[in-house]
Amino acid sequence: MTATPTGPEGSTEKVGQAVEKIGHSVEQAVGDIGGYIRSQRESAQVSLRQLARTAGVSNPYLSQIERGLRKPSAEILQQIAKGLRISAEALYVRAGILDERPASAVTDAVLADPTLTERHKQVLLDIYQSFRRESAPGAPGATEE
Repeated sequence: MTATPTGPEGSTEKVGQAVEKIGHSVEQAVGDIGGYIRSQRESAQVSLRQLARTAGVSNPYLSQIERGLRKPSAEILQQIAKGLRISAEALYVRAGILDERPASAVTDAVLADPTLTERHKQVLLDIYQSFRRESAPGAPGATEE
């Protein structure tokens, strides 16, 4: 089958290539999130069964997520993050649900700390961001050092 032009800017072939490229990106994101979940689970020394039970999903479903065959919802990602004691935001970014925010060493350290709960992490990051906004150049009340 030959491609027929759709207009001066492109062709049916170009549209098909763009759709294929987007589809590949989605497949790659699904695989990436699964691999990331698996590596986090293994480093936390949590079995697939334990994580599935904590997240409230079946063993086969979690296995399919880890192998990149299924794309979990934001709600399931949140439950998985809770079970792994990692940031749900990190999973959302990996899954393409959220855009990645510029990180800092402080943010990375807080998010990586396994001894903090999700609530503690969020509160610490909120306070940290508020201090950064207050001391930003040009911010009201910012002090020169």
